[in-house]
Amino acid sequence: MTPQTPAEGILLHKDFGDAKFYTVPCDCCSTDCAHDVCIEADETGITVTTYTTQKTNWWSRNRWQVIWGLLTQGYVKYEASIIMTPQAALNYSEVLKSASRDVQAFRNKRTIAKTNP
Repeated sequence: MTPQTPAEGILLHKDFGDAKFYTVPCDCCSTDCAHDVCIEADETGITVTTYTTQKTNWWSRNRWQVIWGLLTQGYVKYEASIIMTPQAALNYSEVLKSASRDVQAFRNKRTIAKTNP
């Protein structure tokens, strides 16, 4: 298998040069499982932020345990999974690799342009 362009299972939303935003849908076809991913270059290097929607069953006692943990500890631990085809997983890894390289190169060019007018 080789990475695809356009890539199965990866949707580019915005490319700001030093930041790229993607959606990675789940093969179960539920939008609740999708991951929104932001890859950006900053002062410390590359930051990859993943946004997911986490839910508990409305009628479950677990909801109250989550609320209590948030109130008493100040944070909640969650786990997010996504189902992908082998091709989509390969495309996802390639997007992380190429986007990291692209945003860093953009940031470096901008930094050089600012220091050498």
